[in-house]
Order: sequence, then structure tokens, then C-alpha cells
Amino acid sequence: MKTTSRRTSRRLAAGLAVGALALTACGSDSNDAEETATTEAAAEESSEASDEESAEAGTIVDVAVGAGTFDTLVAAVTAAGLAETLSGEGPFTVFAPTDDAFAALPEGLVDALLLPENEAALTAVLTYHVLGAEVPSSDVAAGDVETLQGESITIAVEDGTVMVNDATVTAVDVEASNGVIHVIDTVLVPPSIDATALLVADAMEEDAMEDEAMEDEAMEEEGTIVDVAVGAGTFDTLVAAVTAADLAETLSGEGPFTVFAPTDDAFAALPEGLVDALLLPENKDALTAVLTYHVLGAEVPSSDVAAGDVETLQGESITIAVGDDGAVMVNEATVIAVDVEASNGVIHVIDAVLVPPSIDVSTLL
Repeated sequence: MKTTSRRTSRRLAAGLAVGALALTACGSDSNDAEETATTEAAAEESSEASDEESAEAGTIVDVAVGAGTFDTLVAAVTAAGLAETLSGEGPFTVFAPTDDAFAALPEGLVDALLLPENEAALTAVLTYHVLGAEVPSSDVAAGDVETLQGESITIAVEDGTVMVNDATVTAVDVEASNGVIHVIDTVLVPPSIDATALLVADAMEEDAMEDEAMEDEAMEEEGTIVDVAVGAGTFDTLVAAVTAADLAETLSGEGPFTVFAPTDDAFAALPEGLVDALLLPENKDALTAVLTYHVLGAEVPSSDVAAGDVETLQGESITIAVGDDGAVMVNEATVIAVDVEASNGVIHVIDAVLVPPSIDVSTLL
């Protein structure tokens, strides 16, 4: 396995020193002193040069970024908030999986690990690749070694090949200013991390998001409460009244709303002339009161309807009653259709117009 200039230079300098001492063993004391001084100076210069090279290379994170083969690792380190740690003083030893190693993981696992809710698992996986000391290849020995994550990796050496758990070391002694990198061909997963569980959770979340997106899309296609009322063709008078009262924008807003919507026949059943009177500009306040008396400030599907008094957007309450036969009454009106969905709420259709107690319709006629 290849080593870097710093380690090689130091061993070379040491070898030169031994050789020099042997050659001059029979020489004069003055020659011994001169040779020793020269050797020590050379060793010191070599060490300084090696340290300068490591400093120029940058931290472990800098080296990984510059290599171009650890993009996924760098992205994961950044997502886990570990970039600052691995750019610190150290020293560290990092068994660094290549991009190909990450690509060999089960489909979807990398994406699952990068989700914010899985940051703790991602941190555990990454720190399982890191030792809290600088261990060059020349010092690697078989056995269990504790990682920064807390669990141990198992190193095995056979026929010159170094294995870390099930990963093979493919390159060694990539020097950095705060440690050393050994490259591996497989991502290490600590025993405490259940990768399958992460995939299942991610798949469930994706399914839920897809379902929600489909529901949102369906509601957008249906349109707002006003859009649905316009498209139905049986609420023309209601739509005209909503427009006259300048409530179309409100009922097209985010909501959610529940509207008890009187049909055109319900409006036609009012005392003669009352609808025309309500649509007069001078009676806009009364019209607004009547219309908002049909609206709740929450989405209440039929499954959640219960008997009792419920406050409307107008401020006064309507009374909901459920008969023995399951029929639902709102004041004196009967609910004849339920759960007409809209993007901002739900419509229940009623057969009579609701008039709030505070409105005296006889004064409008």
C-alpha cells in the first residue's frame, strides 16, 4: 500500500541517520559530531516540509471536497452539521467511502439518511467512520477499534489487504492538516442503526406525501367554494347574492369554511320581493348578515356534525338537530346533500334560506 510524503520522508530521514552513524563509527569524534548534526538537521527539514505539505492540502473536509470522489460523503457531512468538527484540530482518521460506495447502498437509503428527521442516524453512520486519533497505514493492526460514534469497527489484515468490517481499504494515507484519510469501497453502518427501518419510514412518508399531493391536486381541480357553487348550476341566486355582498373573494380565500348552501328553489320560496330587496345596495349589510349566517369558520364534514348550537361567521348561532331517521336539520332547513368538496372547505346543501334572528325581513319588504 502506498504512503504519503510526510510518513515516507520521516522514515527516510531516520534511515539516513542510522546509515550515517554506522559509516562513521570508526571515524574521529569531530567527524561523528559533524555527521550527527547534519543528519538531525536533514530530519528536521524533512519534517517541516512534510508539515507544510499537509497544511497546504487543507483539513480532512478540504481534501475530501477537492478529491472529487467523495461528493456524497461531503454532502452527508454537511447535512449532519459535522463539517466544522472534521475541520477542527483533530487529529482524526477517516475511513472514507467513495461515491460508488454510497451508490451501492440499498435504493433510497442515502435520500432517507439525508432527511432532517434522520439527522441523528446520519450522524451515527458518519462518525462510525472516524477514529479520534491519527492512525497511518503503518500503524494499522488487526482488532476492534472504537470509533467516535462509540461502537467499534473490526480491522482485519490478510495478504496485505486491509478490511474494515466488510469494506476493503482501497487507498491509504491521504494526508490532511488534521489527520489522515483511508479510502474504503463500502459504507459502514453501525450495528445500532436499522437501515431497513429508515427505508420503511421514508417509503411511508413518501406515500403519505403523494396521497396529500393527490388530494391537494384534486381539490385544486374542484376549485373554491365559490367555483363549485358557480359550476353546480343550482346555486345561481346564492352566487348572485355573494357577489352583491362582495363576499366572493372571502369565500374564495384559504378558509377552511363550511357553507350550508340554499338552492335556487330555497331562495324562490322566500316571501315575494325579499330576494330583490336584499340585493339592493342600501340593504348590503342585511344581505351580508344573511349570507354569513350560512357559513362556519371551519371545515365540518357530515361525519363530524353533531346536534347543538354552532356559531356562524355572522356571529349568531344556528341550531343543528339530527332526527331518528338520520335527517339533519339546520334551524328549519333540511340538509339534502352533504360533503360537496371544495379546495377551501365543504358545502352541505339545504332546502331553505336561513335568516338570523337579528334580521327582521318584514322591514325590508
